[in-house]
Parts: sequence; structure tokens; C-alpha cells
Amino acid sequence: MNKVSGAYSFAEITSQPTVWGQVVDTFRGQADAFQTLYASRPFDRVLLTGCGSTYYLAQAGAALFQPLLGVNARAYPASEIALLPDLVFLPNTTPLLIAVSRSGETTETLAAVRVFRERTGCPVVAVTCDPTSSLAAAADFTVALPEAQEQSLAQTRSFASMLIVVQMMAALLTGREEMGTLANIGATAASLIDDYGDLARQLGDDRRIERFFFLGSGALYGIASEAMLKMKEMSLSYSEAYHVLEFRHGPMSMVDERALVVGLLSDEAHAQEAAVLTEMRKRGAQILALGEQDYGLELARVPHFVRIGSTLPRWARPVTFLPVLQLLAYHRALSNGHDPDRPANLTFVIALDQSMM
Repeated sequence: MNKVSGAYSFAEITSQPTVWGQVVDTFRGQADAFQTLYASRPFDRVLLTGCGSTYYLAQAGAALFQPLLGVNARAYPASEIALLPDLVFLPNTTPLLIAVSRSGETTETLAAVRVFRERTGCPVVAVTCDPTSSLAAAADFTVALPEAQEQSLAQTRSFASMLIVVQMMAALLTGREEMGTLANIGATAASLIDDYGDLARQLGDDRRIERFFFLGSGALYGIASEAMLKMKEMSLSYSEAYHVLEFRHGPMSMVDERALVVGLLSDEAHAQEAAVLTEMRKRGAQILALGEQDYGLELARVPHFVRIGSTLPRWARPVTFLPVLQLLAYHRALSNGHDPDRPANLTFVIALDQSMM
């Protein structure tokens, strides 16, 4: 019997309510060891790295680590650490590297770990779905999430699950008292899939939409970028990501009635972000707004508003924006006649030639 197109992707997206809870438990079992590692040196800088989706994950993570922990935190593509290290490393600093890779075999990420060790001699933390991978073996501390592994090429539950771990790492090191609220994170995913799955299908099937723009600020910029990549990978649709207010500075010239502008609203800047969405709507775009709450902006009157309603602390929320956006890309792929499980020209592991090593 032939596999139904997109069957793996759909199963992986909709399994997240269960898997997210398992991931929280997995990291809790290793939390003390992670804290011990961080206490072993006077770290004054955190570097996060990955490739493709996991680079966007690193961006979201860095935007959480710096304000929560009060240390310099930066995200770099693994290739820049490996090939352009003088742009990354600062003298007289003690950095920690957090390397994220679903497979744990991505060539650039392994090269970045090697160069990081050569330059700093400092520890490496790995977040991966494969406990037997080369990355897991190379790291000083590994959080492995085999429960989040996937059969489809495009990352969905693996990305979200590894992001949850990075979010928890940042919060744990600050002694956040709200860690226990993560027990509800799976229920939040389930509610979002149930309540807004039809909206994701409606917008994904809407043939009037030819261009997709994903806007986010702070940690939500990394989420917007990942949503852009899912749309591009799965459906081969025109898709871009921007910081919310930066969208006014040139890119909005592409906005008309054939555009869907997706705004991820933050607690800190929701008024200004909503103003951008209002302006784009006046220019003819369809609007999809996602936010933890209404913020007194009467967002329920927007034709397409996803109320996250997680009641989670701010640091734990970025991951909750993902399920609806993943389903949007999934349905658009099917509408375009593509199999979201097998995006064109992609492989499960990106392995380059030996020049990287």
C-alpha cells in the first residue's frame, strides 16, 4: 500500500501534545547535571549554533538566554563558527557552546564543535534527537530526545521539542519558579491544534494567497524564520521572514491582496506590532495574528486571530506559536500538490565534503 502524501508530517505535528510532555520530563531528569556543568566555570558568554531550522532555533534561544541570564548570548550558523571563527570568538571570554542538531551528524555543526574546542577549550552542550550520534559523542553534556525523532524530512516536532529544552535550560539557570507550569505545555499544543487546525487548512488552501510573510520580534523572530522555512520547504511557496517593524522598511512593497502577513505578537511590543499588521491590512493583505492574549487590542475582530492562551511564563511561550504555523505549511503543501514529507532537493542529513573537517 502506498503511503498517503504528508502522512508522516501530519502525524508528527499532531503528536506534539504527547511528545512535548515527554520532553519536559526528559530534561527534568538531567536538570541537576546541566546546572552542575554550568557552575563548573565562570561562563560569561553563551553561543548557540545549528544549521537551517536549528540555526533559527538558536536565534530564539539566544534571545531568551541574554535577558534571563544576564550574559552575552549570540546565535551563529555552524558554518560561520567553523569557517569564520574570528567573527565569532572574543578574547578573554569563557563561552559555553550549545549545539543543536536533529540528526547529530550535520557536517557544519560537527566542524563548529571542533573549532570551538580548539579556540576555547570550553565545554559543549548538545541537543539532539539521536543519542548515538557523533554530536552526542563529541559533547560534554547531551540532552537526547529520541521521542521527538521524525520520518519526514522537514523538522516539526523535533524542532519544537529541542526548542523546549533550550527554553528550559535558560530558565533553569535563573532559578525560575515557574518551571512547574510546563506540565501544561502539552495541553496547550492540543488546544491549539483542535481550535485552529481548520483555520490553518483554510488559509493553506486559499489560492488567492501567493506570498507569505512571517513577522516576529525578539525570540519570536526565530520562530517566524522557522515558519518561513517550513512554508518554503514543504510547499515551495514564496515565503519570507522579517523583524516586525523592519517589514515597513522596504519589504512591504510586496504587499497586496495576494499576500498573507503572519504576525507573531510579543508581550513587550504588541501595540507596535499590531499597528504594522493593521497597516498591511489596509494595503490589501490578509492577516493572521498570533498572540498569547488580546492585549486590549480587540484582536478578536481581526479575521484570523490565534489566541495562544497558554498561561505559560514569557520564556516558555515561543514554542507554542509553532503548531498552527506548521499546519499552515502542511496544508499549503498539499494544496500545491507536494508531499510535505519529502521536500524537493532535501535529505535527512546534510553531509558536506571533507573540506569542512
